[in-house]
Amino acid sequence: MATLLYRLGRGAFRWRYLVALLWLAALAVAFLGSQSAGKAPSDSFTMPGIESQKAFDHINEKFPGAAADGADARVVFIAPKGQQITAPDNRAPIDALVAQAAKGSQVAGVESPFEAGAVSKDGSTAFATVTYKVTTDDLTEASKDELRAAVKQAQGTGLTVEVGGSALETDPAGGVGEIVGIGVAAIVLLITFGSLAAAGLSLVTAIIGVFISLMSITALQNVFDLSPSTGELAMMLGVAVAIDYALFVVSRYREERGNGHEPREAAGMAVGTAGTAVVFAGLTVVIALVGLAVVGVPMLTRLGMGAAGAVVIGVLVALTLVPALLGFLPDSVLSRRTRKNRGAGRGAAATGGLGERWARFVLRRPVPVLLVAVAALGAIAIPSLSMRLGMPGDEAKPTSTSERRAYDALATGFGPGFNGPLTLVVDAAGADDPTASVATISKKIAGTRGIVSVSPPQFDEAGTTAVLSATPSTAPTSEKTKELVRDIRDGRPAIESAAGAKFEVTGTTALNIDVGAKMQKALIPYLATIVGLAFLLLLLVFRSVLVPLKAALGYLLSIGAAFGALVTVFQNGHGGGIFGADQPGPIMSILPIFLVGISFGLAMDYQVFMVSRMREAHVHGDSPGQAIVTGFRHSGRIVLAASMIMMSVFAGFMTGAGTMIKMVGFGLAAAVLFDAIIVRMVIVPAVLALLGRRAWWLPRWLDRPLPRVDVEGEALRDRVPPPLRTVPDHPGPRTTHV
Repeated sequence: MATLLYRLGRGAFRWRYLVALLWLAALAVAFLGSQSAGKAPSDSFTMPGIESQKAFDHINEKFPGAAADGADARVVFIAPKGQQITAPDNRAPIDALVAQAAKGSQVAGVESPFEAGAVSKDGSTAFATVTYKVTTDDLTEASKDELRAAVKQAQGTGLTVEVGGSALETDPAGGVGEIVGIGVAAIVLLITFGSLAAAGLSLVTAIIGVFISLMSITALQNVFDLSPSTGELAMMLGVAVAIDYALFVVSRYREERGNGHEPREAAGMAVGTAGTAVVFAGLTVVIALVGLAVVGVPMLTRLGMGAAGAVVIGVLVALTLVPALLGFLPDSVLSRRTRKNRGAGRGAAATGGLGERWARFVLRRPVPVLLVAVAALGAIAIPSLSMRLGMPGDEAKPTSTSERRAYDALATGFGPGFNGPLTLVVDAAGADDPTASVATISKKIAGTRGIVSVSPPQFDEAGTTAVLSATPSTAPTSEKTKELVRDIRDGRPAIESAAGAKFEVTGTTALNIDVGAKMQKALIPYLATIVGLAFLLLLLVFRSVLVPLKAALGYLLSIGAAFGALVTVFQNGHGGGIFGADQPGPIMSILPIFLVGISFGLAMDYQVFMVSRMREAHVHGDSPGQAIVTGFRHSGRIVLAASMIMMSVFAGFMTGAGTMIKMVGFGLAAAVLFDAIIVRMVIVPAVLALLGRRAWWLPRWLDRPLPRVDVEGEALRDRVPPPLRTVPDHPGPRTTHV
C-alpha cells in the first residue's frame, strides 16, 4: 500500500492543476445539487422492535385523521397572583384564543380548558390543546403566525401565557463556537508549523472537504431521508478529522524535505507513509460509524452513513488535494529554520524536544506512570456507574424559552407527571362488549399505584380500538416512572384476562423508556462488532497481537472516563452552567452507543498515528525502547496538536446546538482529551516499555498468511532516490546527490 500511495502522492504533486480543478468541480457539483434539494426531513425517528413504537403505529392506523405524529401546541394560562383563572375577566381572553386558534386551516381541533377540565385544582393554571392535521415539518408559517397572534392577544390582557408542544418549538440558536473552534484550530496549526502557508493549507483543504460533504448531504437529504442532525454531525467530524489528516501529511512532507528530499519525492514519501496511517485511521472511524447499522435504528444508521461519508472525503482530500497544493507551495510550507538549514546543506530532522524528553521519562518509570494514569481515569469513570438514560424534553431547555416555562407551569399546577402521560392503546376487537372491556382496563390502570388519573377513552370509527391517557405522579424522566411502566406491563396478563381485551403502553415517556432499554441491549453486540473489526485492522497494520489488544483496553478506560464526565456535568449538574447544561437530567438514550462508536474510531486514529511511527522505527532497526522515543520525537507534538484541534472543534459545537449535539460535542471532546492525552501519550508508552520486544510478537502461523500493508514504508526505501541537497530550491533548482 505504501508504494501505491507513494505514486498517488507524486502524481497529485505533478498533476496539481488537474487535481485542484477536479476538486473544484466536485465542489461545484455538490453546490448545484444542494441548491436543487428540497426541505430537509425532521429529526424524528422510528424505533422498530419495541412495544411503544408498535402501539404508536397502531394509533396511526386506527385514527388516520388524528395523525398521532401531528403537530400540537399546549397553550398554558396562568392567572395573576391571587386571582382565579375561571374569573370572567380571565376566562374571556382564553375563550377568545380558543375561538381564534380553531379557525386555522391546518388545525384539527382545539380543546378549551373549561370544557376538557384542564384547570388546576387551585384554579391558578389552565391549558388549551391545539392539534394539527399535519406534522411539524409540514406546518406552514401562516399557521404558526395565526397561533402566535392569538397568544400575543391573550398576553395583552394580564394573563401569563406560555406555549409548549411541537408547533411553535424554537430551533436551537446557532452559536459562534463552531467558528471559535476552527479559529483555535488555526492557531494550533500556526504554532505547530511555524508557517502561515502550512497552517492555511491544512485548514483550507479541510474546509473544502467539509463543504463538499455538507452540500452532498443536503443534495441527498430527501433521497436517503437525512435529517439536519446528519449534517451537523458530518460537519463536526469532517472538520476535525480532515484537519488532523492534512496535519499529518503536511508534517511528514516537512520532515522529508528537512531530510533532504526534493519536493515531489517528499510529497510521495509523505503520502506513502503518513498517508498509509491516514487510510487505516480513516477506516477505523468508518467501521465504527457504519457499524451503527447493527443497532437497528434507522436514524442512527443514516447519521453514521452521513458522517462516514464526510470521513472518507477527508481521507481523499489528505491523499490527493493536500499533495497537489504542496506542489503550489513546495517551500512556503516549510519553517524558516528548515529553509535555512536546507540552504546550508544540513538536514532538519526532528531532534530532542518535549516529546522525546517525556518518552524517556516514561521509559525510566513505566510502572508508577501507568498506575497513576489508570487510577485517574478510573476515578473519573466512577460516576458512569449511576448513568440514567432518557430523552430530555422541554425540561432540559433554558428558562428563556416559552416551552420550558410552560413545562414548569404545568408541573406546578397539575403535578410533575402531567408533562409525560402514558398512552394506552386498547384492542377490543375480540371482546363481546368493547366498551365494557375498555372500561375495565381503565379502572384497573387507574387503581395502579403511581397513576394519578386516567382520561376518558377515545374510540375509533369501528368502536373496537380505544386510546386512553394515564397520568403518572412522577416526572417523565424519573426512575419511579420507569418502574411504573414496568409494573403496568408486568401486570398486563391479569388485566387482559379480566377485561377480555389487549392493550399496549406507548406515549413519549414509554417510548423513551423503551428506546433506552433497546440501546442497552444493542451496546454489547455493537461494541463487539466494531472492536472485533478494528482489532483485525490493527493486527494487519502493526503485525502484532498485543498492540491491538492494548489499544482496545486503553479505549475502554477513556470511554469510561468520558461517560463519567458526561454524568457529572449533564446528569448531576456539577459545572453544568459552564457547559450549557441548563437543567440536570438523564443522558440521552442514543448517546452512549453513538459516543462509543465515534470515539472508538477517533481513539484508533491516534493509536495508528502514534504507534505506526514507533513500528516504523522498530522495523528500521531501533530497539523497542528507542522506537518509543523515536515515535514521540516525530509524532508526539503532532498528535498533541491534532488532539487539541479535535477538542476545540468538538467543544465549539456545544455553544448553540440542540441537546443531542451539545452532549455529543462534550462527550467527544472529553473522550479525545482522555484518550489522546492520557491513554496514547501516557499509558501506551508505559505499556510498550514494559512489554519490550514482546509488544511486536506475532505467531508464525498467523504471520505467514497475513497480508503485508507496509504502513511503515519499508518498500519505499528501495524505490525512492537518496536525499538531495538543493542549492537553493527555487523553480528549476540545481540538485546534487549527497
